[in-house]
Amino acid sequence: MREALVTFKGVAAGTLSEAGTGTRFLYHPGWSRTIACGLPITVRDHHWSNGLFPFFEHLAPEGWLRARQARAAHASDEDDFELLLRFGADCIGAVGVRPLDGLPDSAPKGDLLESAVTQPGRTLSGVQKKLLAFRGDRAFEPSHRPEDPATHIAKLNPPDLPTLVQNEDTSLRLAREILGPAEVTNASIGAVHGIEGVALLVERFDRRDGERLRLEDFAQILGKPRGRDFNGKYDSSYEEAARVVADHSARPIIDLQRFFRLVVFNFVIGNADAHLKNFSLLERPEGLRLSPTYDLVNTLLYPFNRETGLAIGGRKRPFDSLDRPLVEAFGSEIGLPAPAIRIALDQLAKGFARARTPQTPSNAELGDFRVRYREIVEGQAARMFA
Repeated sequence: MREALVTFKGVAAGTLSEAGTGTRFLYHPGWSRTIACGLPITVRDHHWSNGLFPFFEHLAPEGWLRARQARAAHASDEDDFELLLRFGADCIGAVGVRPLDGLPDSAPKGDLLESAVTQPGRTLSGVQKKLLAFRGDRAFEPSHRPEDPATHIAKLNPPDLPTLVQNEDTSLRLAREILGPAEVTNASIGAVHGIEGVALLVERFDRRDGERLRLEDFAQILGKPRGRDFNGKYDSSYEEAARVVADHSARPIIDLQRFFRLVVFNFVIGNADAHLKNFSLLERPEGLRLSPTYDLVNTLLYPFNRETGLAIGGRKRPFDSLDRPLVEAFGSEIGLPAPAIRIALDQLAKGFARARTPQTPSNAELGDFRVRYREIVEGQAARMFA
C-alpha cells in the first residue's frame, strides 16, 4: 500500500495512504488548519471507500498533459496516486503531494516542451494543452527546471481547434468589460520561448508574492469523483454549485450575486463547458471567496455539446432554450431577492450592448471567427435579456 506526504503551503500537514480499495488521509499531530473543505480539521482521520479522495483526484491533470506525465512516470494513466507521487508536490492551490522519501533527482529528457510538462514535482489540472511558464528578461520562458518560477499557465491551441486560444482571450476580454477587471483572471496572447505556436499566458491567482494560496474548485468541494471518463465535473447543477458559495464563502451574499452574474455571462457567450472545475473558492484575508473567473470559452463555435455544462432548473438545457424567465427562476432558487436579480440582468444587458469586444481583425481566419462569435453572443443576449 502506497503512502504520501501531504503538504499545505509547503509544510507537512498529514499523510495520504491507500487503504483496501480506498484511501485514508490522516492529519499530523499538532496540525491545526483545515486544508480542504472536504477534509475538515475537526476530523483528524478521513477515509474514502473507493479509490482516491475526489479532492486529490482533481489535483491531477486530464487529457494531453496526463498522457505525457503518465508516459514519463511509466505509470497507468488511470493511476492518480502514482501521478501525484511523481508530479504533485506543486499543484494548483496550496496542497501538495510527494513521496515520503523525496522527489526523483533526474531531470526529464526530451525537447523543451516535453521537459517542461514532465518536470518532477509539478502538475496542472484540466484537459487543455498547457504548461507552466514565467516572464524572463525579454520573453516568457517555459518552467522546465526545478528552480524555475511558475507564475503563469501557458495554454496552447490543439491541432483540431486552431482558434481555441484566441477564443478564450476574446471571452476573457469581454468578461473584463462586462463583469469588471477584478472579476477576471489576468491573461494575454503571446509566445513562450522555444514552444511553437501562439499561447494564452494566464497569470496564476493562486500564487501571491511566492505564497501558495488555498484554491479549491467546486468538484473538489462537493467531493465529486472524476469518473473513468472524467465526467464527474458535469454531474451537478448550478443550484448545487451555488450552495457551495452559500456554505463556504466568507461573504456569501456578495459572492452569490457574483456567481449569478457569472453563470448568466457563460450562457450569453455560449459556454456549454462551464462545469464544476471552472468555479473555485480562493483564499482571501477574510476567508474563502469566489475566485476570479477563468476558462471562459464560446464552445458553440465548435461542433460539440450544445447543452449547459450543468443542470439548471432540474435538467441540462439546450442553449437555444435559455431565456430570462429561466435565469430569473434560478436566481430566486439560490436565494437572491427579485430586485437584485432584475438589477443584475439589466446591468449585464447594458454591458453586452455597449461592449467593444469582439472586434474583427484584418486576419481573414480570425475575422470569420470573431464574426461568428459576435453572432452567437447577440442571439443569446436577445433571448436572455428580452
